[in-house]
Amino acid sequence: MNKFYLVLFLIFLLMGCSENGNPTPRELLGEEDVDIFLMNEVVYAKASDIDWVTESEYTIGEEVAEISKQQNRAIGFNNGTANILPVGTKIYETGQGFVIAIVGEKEVPYIALLEG
Repeated sequence: MNKFYLVLFLIFLLMGCSENGNPTPRELLGEEDVDIFLMNEVVYAKASDIDWVTESEYTIGEEVAEISKQQNRAIGFNNGTANILPVGTKIYETGQGFVIAIVGEKEVPYIALLEG
């Protein structure tokens, strides 16, 4: 769990480094254990270790994105790109402050990394 807090601290530290205040793939891709994707110019990070997310009751809503590319480089990391999620993974809205990626039969939560 300490590794999680270190990664979370680094993400928040890096959040202050981008022009619009939100972290960018370039800032995050070098971090160990980072699992991200880009949707609507916003980076989403895997949130299965965040208590309020895992304890939330939610309903899977409409599909909001699909992963179209997988890569670990910042250059060309565009909307629909993920570094871990496989191509074809569908992303769904929950209305609870996070989205759900369906990986096989597993529901994996992701949160938007937003400044402020």
